[in-house]
Amino acid sequence: MINELIQYRSDFPVLQQKINGNQLVYFDNAASTQKPIQVIQCISNYYQSTHANVHRGNHYLSQKATEQYENARKTVQHFLNAKSQNEIIFTRGTTESINLVATVFGRMMIKAGDEIIVSAMEHHSNIVPWQIMALERGAVLKVAEINTNGELLVEHLQSLMSEKTKIIALTHISNTLGTINPVKEIIKLAHQANIAVLIDGAQAVPHLKVDVQELDCDFYCFSGHKVYGPTGIGVLYGKEKWLELLPPYQGGGEMIESVSFEKTTYNRPPFKFEAGTPHIAGALGLAEALKYINNIGVEKIAAHENQLLHYTTEKLLNIQGAKIIGTASHKAGVISFLVDGTHPGDIGMLADKMGVAIRTGNHCTEPLMRKWNLPGTARASFALYNTFEEADVFINALNKAVKMLR
Repeated sequence: MINELIQYRSDFPVLQQKINGNQLVYFDNAASTQKPIQVIQCISNYYQSTHANVHRGNHYLSQKATEQYENARKTVQHFLNAKSQNEIIFTRGTTESINLVATVFGRMMIKAGDEIIVSAMEHHSNIVPWQIMALERGAVLKVAEINTNGELLVEHLQSLMSEKTKIIALTHISNTLGTINPVKEIIKLAHQANIAVLIDGAQAVPHLKVDVQELDCDFYCFSGHKVYGPTGIGVLYGKEKWLELLPPYQGGGEMIESVSFEKTTYNRPPFKFEAGTPHIAGALGLAEALKYINNIGVEKIAAHENQLLHYTTEKLLNIQGAKIIGTASHKAGVISFLVDGTHPGDIGMLADKMGVAIRTGNHCTEPLMRKWNLPGTARASFALYNTFEEADVFINALNKAVKMLR
């Protein structure tokens, strides 16, 4: 098969190394992607030539850093097709974005007896914040079920909606199953019932073209480190009407308009939700990563990863006793699997000895594993720089590991 993206592989320095004497095969992209040299240089250049605190100085470096930081916000706005750059909040990542919404939305909109809906395939970061808020407010957390293929049962989710439902929090793509959820359909159903919707896009943004205006979601969030950007930076998109209405998440510098001991007035969005000195270098690095993706084309990346998914799936199922967990008809480039007579942790350890990096465990979806009575799974996940040759190396390593363990 022809790999049209092979030319970009050399942009990723970390992929050139050997692990235990073997050429690195990095198939742990759902946990975190590697960084192209353009992103690395962008961060380095900022610290070498531009660093100063933003929004607070009238000297040259502060003004230059502020301009670059706000241009990064514009890049994110255009990437998501948000209506306004004021709808883009920089956070530490998807986890903080969800905690932010759960906290401020909960304080203002949720009272005792109200309901919050999540799905059975959610990451811990889209379960625990809502549990905390439900406990604090006396609300009820309801769970939409999935079928044996790992597909969301939309009719069941709809049956959970009631006049008490205030928000639905749903993953766009499951990090464990690879399932692509019909979020646009669900958002439409929710809005017909006057219910807000938050979408966890951590796994979607690297693989799909996301248009928040087309989806019509109320909140959308993702992490920089999963989309070829740096760690410690993420994005929360919120409709401007919500960001104007909701209270601040944290207090401190930047989020204020005026402070006195008698009264404090708050800054306008998005600054109302960005207390303290932000991760300036992270925002610039994230913007550079999004430009890198746009230069290649999200559609091309998705097509390549889809080919890798089908190629590797077919090869993996030829291994005796192999079973894929998550067989939805619409999937992203994630394969969770088990092999009879082996433990996923042992498979991951032996694969690493052969230079192949995969993820093992419950993938922060412990309720899903418990629901299906699984010890965890091994997981291979793909990115734009992965190749079919690497898929063959992975399958060969897996065969060797299985023979050793049996």
